[in-house]
Amino acid sequence: MKLRLLAAGIAALAFSGCTNNTMIPSFSPSAPVETPKAPVVEHTDYEHASPEKQNLFYEDMVAVATSTKSDPNYHRMALDTPERKAWFKNLMYRLWDGQITKQEFIAEGVSKYPDHRYEFEFVANGYEQRR
Repeated sequence: MKLRLLAAGIAALAFSGCTNNTMIPSFSPSAPVETPKAPVVEHTDYEHASPEKQNLFYEDMVAVATSTKSDPNYHRMALDTPERKAWFKNLMYRLWDGQITKQEFIAEGVSKYPDHRYEFEFVANGYEQRR
């Protein structure tokens, strides 16, 4: 009997000795909860980029555009207004600059041109290969 009590006491001390009360977070409703802050990503469009970045982007953009000509499945989009051209160039720039992901690029493109998923995927893959 004494042996069982001694064993139980040692076990209790072993478990309680490992507890660090300072590491237990408080979950009381009055305690403020800190939420992690998302990293701030500076969104810059093509027109406001530095001349060096514009030149690097332009080189990659021309290379990707040239590669579309050799793909029979690629169909040009109706970028028939200055506004549409500027939108598409800025969308490509944001992808190229890492401001948006490949998936975000495709989703935003398909939202305006739903019949051109292949083309947006093609462009996104082209920029991905240039990195």
